[in-house]
Amino acid sequence: MKFYSENRIALFGTSADPPTIGHKKILEELSKIYSYIITYASDNPSKKHKEKIFFRKLLLKTLIKEINSPKIIFDQNISSPWAIESIEECKKIYACNKIDFVIGSDLITEIFSWKNFNRIIKEVKLLIIKREGYPIESKTFKMLETNKVIFEISSLKIPNISSSMVRLNNNYSNLPKSLIDIVKKNNLYESIS
Repeated sequence: MKFYSENRIALFGTSADPPTIGHKKILEELSKIYSYIITYASDNPSKKHKEKIFFRKLLLKTLIKEINSPKIIFDQNISSPWAIESIEECKKIYACNKIDFVIGSDLITEIFSWKNFNRIIKEVKLLIIKREGYPIESKTFKMLETNKVIFEISSLKIPNISSSMVRLNNNYSNLPKSLIDIVKKNNLYESIS
């Protein structure tokens, strides 16, 4: 699939461990702004994942089916633990040059230590989604500017829900409905009851 140059493309990799109503809201809101959102489940090298990627990608793919938007493309083929590899693969597969790489404010200070950070910031614009409890401090803004990072702070209003909160809360209230049966049948996130 080749995108026309005027299309706005967002790339949203997530550990999806598990995908939450927060992930659902992000995808829904991005689909109102972007021509296409390309998403995938990934292994973040700085996180210890609760479930194997097989289940996390199944959950994310199921969530995307629930949303049912032609603008949201699930493509596990571009998944890599390294953002630069996913970005380059996305550009190659979809023949697009301009990509906004979606990142939560909880990860913004971490990106400076990512593999090939200098290449990443030349390849994409960062779309930073604010997460409650993770303000972007003035020293972080200075680091972004010093490193000549092209970025935008999203105005999206996302519920204060994280995958770790879902794992700890022992209930399904913050899981998208389409995922509950998969979680139950496969005994995923065993602390959830």
